[in-house]
Amino acid sequence: MVFGTGSSSTKSTKGVEEVGGNLSVLIVDDDPIILRIHRMMLNKFGLVTHVVENGKEAVDLFRSGSCFDMVLMDMEMPIMDGPKATQELRAMGVNSMIVGVTSRGLESEKQSFMGAGLNRCHEKPLTTDIVTSLVQELIKHY
Repeated sequence: MVFGTGSSSTKSTKGVEEVGGNLSVLIVDDDPIILRIHRMMLNKFGLVTHVVENGKEAVDLFRSGSCFDMVLMDMEMPIMDGPKATQELRAMGVNSMIVGVTSRGLESEKQSFMGAGLNRCHEKPLTTDIVTSLVQELIKHY
């Protein structure tokens, strides 16, 4: 699968260092603490971040022409949950890397969420190691 919509000059890094370029991440979560944690971690890589509080807002952003290289999608949110939003984004042809985040630890729930069209799924909050791995995977495609 091809991720994102553009190209960027970046370098692979170990640890939390800026990767440069203009890679962007949409963080979709209704928990303000998780939003803050994930935004700070991604900003340490020099990534451009944008946040919304539910899946409908995420779908609406893409429908209005916004593009993001990666989407961190919470599973359970009001108005439109992560699985429904992910299905809608994939149906629209969005090929961004979509990473599910959930507070639920059951493997069956993660697999169900993956079935909506995710590239990865992790428990939240994400750790520095997971974010590092995700960013390195993302920049390999540019």
